[in-house]
Amino acid sequence: MTDLGAVTSSVVVIGNFDGVHRGHRRVLQEATRDVDHPLIVLTFWPHPVTVLRPASAPKLLTDLRTRIELLKEAGAHEVRVIRFNDDVARLSPEEFVERFLLPLHPVRVVVGANFRFGRRASGDVDTLAALGEGRFEVVPLPLETIDHTVSCSTCVRDLLADGDVAEAAKHLMRPFRFRGVVVVGDQRGRDLGFPTANLTVPPDMAVPADGVYAGWLTRLDEPGAAPLPAAISVGTNPTFDGHERRVESYVLDRTDLELYGVEVAVDFVARLRGQVRFDGIDALITQMHADVAGAKIELGLSGR
Repeated sequence: MTDLGAVTSSVVVIGNFDGVHRGHRRVLQEATRDVDHPLIVLTFWPHPVTVLRPASAPKLLTDLRTRIELLKEAGAHEVRVIRFNDDVARLSPEEFVERFLLPLHPVRVVVGANFRFGRRASGDVDTLAALGEGRFEVVPLPLETIDHTVSCSTCVRDLLADGDVAEAAKHLMRPFRFRGVVVVGDQRGRDLGFPTANLTVPPDMAVPADGVYAGWLTRLDEPGAAPLPAAISVGTNPTFDGHERRVESYVLDRTDLELYGVEVAVDFVARLRGQVRFDGIDALITQMHADVAGAKIELGLSGR
């Protein structure tokens, strides 16, 4: 996070920003129109619902590090993380503004039209405008939509749960990305001629529905590394009675990669099929060849 030192004036945006989707980017785009003041993003970690209603906590689209990176790419000069806990949850809207906003000396605060804050979400845009009167301007923005569907984190989660990574990418304005460190798996793929880079799925993180996808794998330990085309499996390997959910990526036509211990990013482009339990190895290998061919078509590599 960039440290601006003592802030004398700023433009501030506030929100969870999970996924940094189209709606979030519209808010940041509006905020960056003011070129005379640095843009500071206030975001919450962990997700407030994790504290308020743990049983209803949503699967996260991005971890905190990725969220900060995306916010910086979208124009934030600094990202300040509010550690959300019971004390923060109890703050009134007035106390929230005094504690977190006023020290940033905002001239303008840009938020989505559905922004809520303060104890039991009792504050809204009108509340914020009243609290800012004579101190800062409040700019509420209408929600972004695609084909009458509001771009929001819940919408993206629902699309991923359906395996519709292509539609999710429209709301995210990029392919959905899952990142992690490659771990040693069962090594069955290597024996079958399709070695995979295996990532475990933390219980609090979102992934697309179980199935096979076309996409790209990028190693993150080499700056500027080119994305590699991949067939990606999400699931538990039911053919082998697996139980642990994984994201397993076979880089097309490559058996020479050594990625154990390497942090990689997996970008999902298109769904090829759902997860299937095969009757035997031969049927599985036949399907894997078909998956590779399908991935090449979806990635525009069918001539290779």
